[in-house]
Amino acid sequence: MKTLPRGPVFVDVAGVELAADERLRLSHPLTGGVILFARNFETPAQLSELTAAIRSLRTPQLLIGVDHEGGRVQRFRQGFTPIPAMRTLGEQWDRDVAAAAREAARLGWTIATELRAHGVDFSFTPVLDLDFGTSSVIGDRAFHRNANAVAHLGCALHSGLRAGGMPAVGKHFPGHGHVAADSHFEVPVDERGLPALLAADLVPFAALVNAGLEAVMPAHVVYSAIDPLPAGYSPFWITAMLRTRLGFDGMVFSDDLGMAGAKGAGDMVARADAACAAGCDMVLVCNDGAAADGVLDRWRPPPQPDLARRAARMEGGPPGPCPVP
Repeated sequence: MKTLPRGPVFVDVAGVELAADERLRLSHPLTGGVILFARNFETPAQLSELTAAIRSLRTPQLLIGVDHEGGRVQRFRQGFTPIPAMRTLGEQWDRDVAAAAREAARLGWTIATELRAHGVDFSFTPVLDLDFGTSSVIGDRAFHRNANAVAHLGCALHSGLRAGGMPAVGKHFPGHGHVAADSHFEVPVDERGLPALLAADLVPFAALVNAGLEAVMPAHVVYSAIDPLPAGYSPFWITAMLRTRLGFDGMVFSDDLGMAGAKGAGDMVARADAACAAGCDMVLVCNDGAAADGVLDRWRPPPQPDLARRAARMEGGPPGPCPVP
């Protein structure tokens, strides 16, 4: 096993076991982690073998993450507890606030303990976007329209994740729920001003940062009244607002640079440059091995003195007892 600091690029793999070229890609000095998808899963035992193979390549071990939010975004099914869409917790919150928070904590612990048992460090969750009823890509992934409900349930889910030995990634900063366009396929534009965002969308992020949130993922959304750049490329959003105003000192992951919402910066290397210049610590390059290799071969990121410390916070740990009876 080679000793190699984690780099700032998150990549993916094609199947249920590592190919020879993927072992080389994961051993590149700029690689820092791997995101898994449903295509990488057949059985719980196979998943454990895959994560063990990834971890065997280098030290410190590559981080391993997955989108395992629940509802329609749960990558692993067979042998894993079905996690409901987060909207169900918001509906419960309307009936019984305390019971909804307890259930959010229980689900967070379940996500964490099941993923950790199979070698996954973290899930890219919770979704902290507000459900304005306009975004199909967010939709029932959001807890609620009410910012205080989202903050309350997001903090409860986070506490359950942490009890289960898992860090959390709040997304999609500063809020993707108000736009109809899907940033996978186009560049969404949110025309609201900063006061509206501060009064609503930013409330859950501020609450989770105050609660010790380990990581944030910005949105590929342009907030045109505030900054012409998408949030994931915006020093205003990442450095001025998230880092300085909210006081966040954890990891910032870009959303996938292959999404249409990220294409305005140029080729994949230019996108990585733009994300890093804005304040992202790690950039995701997914579903395109050639593009990932191009970034690894041609990108020259600036020094990132905080990367090792922030990445260490994303390592999964041993679970504790479930935080609710």
